[in-house]
Amino acid sequence: MTTSDDFVLQLLIDKDIVDAVSVERARATVAEESEEAEVDSLALERLIKDQKFTQGQVAQALADEFSMEVVNLNEVRVTGELLELVPYDLASRYKVFPLEMDDGELQLAICDPLDMDGIDSISHVVQRTVVSRVATLEAIEQAIHQYYEGAQVGEVEEIFEGIHEGEGKEEGLEVKVLDDTEASEEEAPIIKYVQMVISEAIKRRASDIHMEPLEKRFRVRYRVDGVLHEVENPPKRLQPSIVSRIKLMSNVSIAEKRVPQDGRISIEVGEKDIDLRVSTLPTAYGESIVMRILDKEGLRLGLPELGFFSDDQAAFERIISMPDGIFLVTGPTGSGKSTTLYSALNYINHPDRKIITVEDPVEYEMVGINQVQVRRDVGMTFSAALRSMLRQAPNIIMVGEIRDMETAEIAVNASLTGHMVFSTLHTNDAPSAVSRLVDIGIKPFLVSAALRAVLAQRLVRRICPDCKQPDEPDERLLNSLGIRQDQIMEATFKSGKGCPKCVGTGFRGRVGIFEMFTMNEELQQMIYEEASLVMLRNKAREIGMRTMREDGIRKVLAGVTTPNEVLHATVSDAE
Repeated sequence: MTTSDDFVLQLLIDKDIVDAVSVERARATVAEESEEAEVDSLALERLIKDQKFTQGQVAQALADEFSMEVVNLNEVRVTGELLELVPYDLASRYKVFPLEMDDGELQLAICDPLDMDGIDSISHVVQRTVVSRVATLEAIEQAIHQYYEGAQVGEVEEIFEGIHEGEGKEEGLEVKVLDDTEASEEEAPIIKYVQMVISEAIKRRASDIHMEPLEKRFRVRYRVDGVLHEVENPPKRLQPSIVSRIKLMSNVSIAEKRVPQDGRISIEVGEKDIDLRVSTLPTAYGESIVMRILDKEGLRLGLPELGFFSDDQAAFERIISMPDGIFLVTGPTGSGKSTTLYSALNYINHPDRKIITVEDPVEYEMVGINQVQVRRDVGMTFSAALRSMLRQAPNIIMVGEIRDMETAEIAVNASLTGHMVFSTLHTNDAPSAVSRLVDIGIKPFLVSAALRAVLAQRLVRRICPDCKQPDEPDERLLNSLGIRQDQIMEATFKSGKGCPKCVGTGFRGRVGIFEMFTMNEELQQMIYEEASLVMLRNKAREIGMRTMREDGIRKVLAGVTTPNEVLHATVSDAE
């Protein structure tokens, strides 16, 4: 029940519909069986279940007490205009149902005459005076289901059309879920909606699809070039059906809603094979879902597409082609570390080399490379996999991430025994990787002997090539970046005007800005002598290391990205 249940119980006793002894007995029973605080509500439900009285008697008692009429909703026929005036979300939230409208008055069926705040809220929303009549909660919920749920298919179609009416409209992409089961006719609209969301995300080049349950709506957002964009939201009441459909597609338990779950969906979009890595997370208003789109064509990126200028690319190619040692890529989550390492592996993947990777999870499947999936539940950790991999006599090893002493120690030992090891670390800049390895527990002399180079990186948005135009950035912005006057004179500043190809953002795709910390004898000696991070950084800059901000400035001056992008992605180089 939704009314003040203690008031209702006392009202029923006063009207001799039920005796006080039965009420107290019901209260005592539910108090023993349940730890919930709403004893009166549970007692009322138990008395109805035990047939001490009916919901109809409760409705009649309330109507008599407040001098109202009881309405039989089976005899009511409502118009589409009424359903639009009182939308589903409003009717469902306050447990009301529209009856008719006349001369600016809206007649509503309600089950809770004491909920004056709710009635006032509805009156404010619909801009009408509300006249209430009483009906049972069961009858109202049945009417809501009967009249509103029938609009499911139409509303999904409207959302489908609404999304495609936006900028950047293209021909629809057919989404085919591999190993999918046949769906019933009732499920078809939900299936179509989920496929449409995935198709639209891929057309917009989104990296993630976020479906987030909020209090009054179910928000859908795409992450495009690192920025979240909200799209048309489905009705809140479709949330459970959409979540269940995605969980079914990703082969995780539909019944389990209390703990996070991870799954995977394999789909065909047009002629492309795409994997979706699915993560569910219980929140206050339902399960939040994030689908990471893993486009295998992204692996075919050449090194120039990553954002390397010719001099940096030459240094990068030289380092990844070394016979032994450790090469690290550092940066926060989402900075493109995995893409860089995959592109490096793709570059050096030749038949005369054996390459083994250990990943958590395996994001992309690469031809000619042995990829190992971490499975902690059966003891297949990074360190356990690494120990076994060394018995396979590989030339090149990639470890998804160095997280602990054991993994770091095995990786260092592998690099010192003739293997080239690629891995990632979470540090803010390249020289910090040295102190991070030492903090993990690796001796400085081992770090100096094993480390070949560290690449720190960030991603900035690339100016859309279709709407790129000359630009004159604000002088204060250029000063904030430290761009000199002589550089400004020779620069070709650009910005994106916004076009259908970039959905009006002025940006299309992302490009890396890099900081390459390459070892030499001086740096090795400094690490061996445990020199400070500041000293290492200063020495690296003396011998030619470009910071991420300096690399970003080069890309601004070349018209690849904008000053704002670099300013937001990097920190000042001032010590």
